[in-house]
Amino acid sequence: MRRKPRYSIETERVVLQPPAKSSSFHYGWVVVLVAFAALLVSAGIRSMPSILIVPFETEFGWERSGISGVISVGIFLYGLVGPFSAALLAKFGIRRVMVFALIVLAASMSLTPLMTQLWQYELLWGVVSGLATGMMANVLGVTVASRWFVKRRGLVVGILTASAATGQLLFLPLLAQLTVHQGWRYAMYTAVGVILALLVIVALFMRNHPYDVGAAPYGADEVAEPEPFRGSIFLTPLLTLRDAVKNKTFWLLAGTFFFCGFSTNGLIGTHLIAACGDHGIEEVTAAGLLAFMGVFDLVGTTLSGWFTDRFDSRKLLFWYYGLRGLSLIFLPFALDATPAMLVVFSVFYGLDWIATVPPTVRLAAQEFGKERAGMVFGWVVVAHQVGASAAAYGAGLVRQFTGTYSTTFVTAGFICLIAALMALRIAKQASALRAQA
Repeated sequence: MRRKPRYSIETERVVLQPPAKSSSFHYGWVVVLVAFAALLVSAGIRSMPSILIVPFETEFGWERSGISGVISVGIFLYGLVGPFSAALLAKFGIRRVMVFALIVLAASMSLTPLMTQLWQYELLWGVVSGLATGMMANVLGVTVASRWFVKRRGLVVGILTASAATGQLLFLPLLAQLTVHQGWRYAMYTAVGVILALLVIVALFMRNHPYDVGAAPYGADEVAEPEPFRGSIFLTPLLTLRDAVKNKTFWLLAGTFFFCGFSTNGLIGTHLIAACGDHGIEEVTAAGLLAFMGVFDLVGTTLSGWFTDRFDSRKLLFWYYGLRGLSLIFLPFALDATPAMLVVFSVFYGLDWIATVPPTVRLAAQEFGKERAGMVFGWVVVAHQVGASAAAYGAGLVRQFTGTYSTTFVTAGFICLIAALMALRIAKQASALRAQA
């Protein structure tokens, strides 16, 4: 007889009745569904500032550069918490960390309607919301995929990454409608209600490890007890970074991801709605464009995960960054042309908005091993968010002084073309390392 799992801190609960081995259904897919919902909501919350720029300018008289600065800090901290979040997930378990993050996020958003000063917005959204949503970001998806799946891991990473696009798809049009017709405070409280509902779902259904339900990871045959986390929550990620920076592949992954963040959530995710307003396009319509991108990114990023299981990740990155660069160079012309051209941009750009994540995760795992992949990728995401933070603030500043976003969009396009060439350099470097081994 297979012995019952004993209670431990790592498993978080006593499992009284493990499922039978013969069951064709794997609980890992329930975990993926719950994680998808959490990442979806987190991404929807992180996209909210893009619809608040104009209302805050109007109500509080704040300058666009000041509002963009708050968004920039939030984006940076969203990424910076990633490596430490990986350690927290390993130490305390996925469910506990997610519950804590959701409670903090709900508290932050509940207080936001009471603010009157820019520093209060900085504290609640730049700091608290940035850290809370950062605990439910890409590192969470990588952790779930690594623990629960041996087969279909790339596909799972693609699905969970695509949740960011779905978050925009579901949240932005609704929140934009509420902001325009009822006021931004109603939109904020609506989001709080969604967070509280998600909190209940996570508490009931999320599990930390396949061992918690007496199962092996999907695609594996052996039920193994998880290794307890050893090390410091704060020191271990720093030691991982110390080792990673000695590897040229890390710098190439971090560099391409810096450009990725600059060209996605930092620029388009933050400023597209405001840029559309400069061209006479209503806020709700502009939010619909972002949601439309979300539909195609859901498809594109899921397919990217499927491709990552089958093709060279470096070549995939070359095509993703190259095509994104061309679409951003096209964007200023689309804004000045017919609405149909903006739809073309939305489809083209949306297909690879965050399709870069699955192949980047795969490269990190191949280079640094499955056990350290989460933390290493967390530091790569820090570079992503530094780029996003620079774009969020820089684009707002350039718009304030020049009156247009066009220069920033074109610059971001050429930066993506550079990232495409860097992706090919990753291939050469990896080949050199294999030759030396």
